[in-house]
Amino acid sequence: MRSLLRDFLKRDGFDVLEAENGAQALDLFAGNKDIALVILDVMMPVMDGWEVLREIRRDSQVPVIMLTARSDERDELRGFELGVDEYVSKPFSPRTLMARIGAILRRTSGSAPRNVLESGGIVLNRDEHTVTIDGAPVELSFKEFELLSYFMENRGIALSREKILNNVWNYDYYGDARTIDTHVKMLRGKLGEKGELIRTIRGLGYKFEKDS
Repeated sequence: MRSLLRDFLKRDGFDVLEAENGAQALDLFAGNKDIALVILDVMMPVMDGWEVLREIRRDSQVPVIMLTARSDERDELRGFELGVDEYVSKPFSPRTLMARIGAILRRTSGSAPRNVLESGGIVLNRDEHTVTIDGAPVELSFKEFELLSYFMENRGIALSREKILNNVWNYDYYGDARTIDTHVKMLRGKLGEKGELIRTIRGLGYKFEKDS
């Protein structure tokens, strides 16, 4: 599978670093600070994907895609709690994975509008990729940051789960929208009391409340 992904990535012009176990992956990551994206398999020798992700998240918010044979919701929640940006269950289509990789890299390439969003005491700075609440910094994963940014851009507007997927994940999504609910739950938790600004619209999706 690693060879197949390498071939797909190289064919599309990406530089690829490969590791055959978790410890080697961390060594490669530590020695290459310009890595734009990490693809991790949960089941790896020496150190599994969860251990590697924990170490990466100690000092980096690089986008991470996790590959796993497990489809249990508890495993997905665990991944999102640790800072996974995309969660892909095997078997999967390499072309679909490539589309997800492309979507993430487009959104981290610096092409996003350069501005600061403020609402309800939350300040989101796209230039610095930071979020503060009443001046206190909040650590968000890449996907949580993008989700909050989209909510704040569209505050006061009811957003369907499908619309959120199309705009935040930026690829055609097949299956249920459970991943949206999971990310919203994690985002609310990190925002504390401000998480109440994200309202659930029954039967539709979510809405970020306007300032009162």
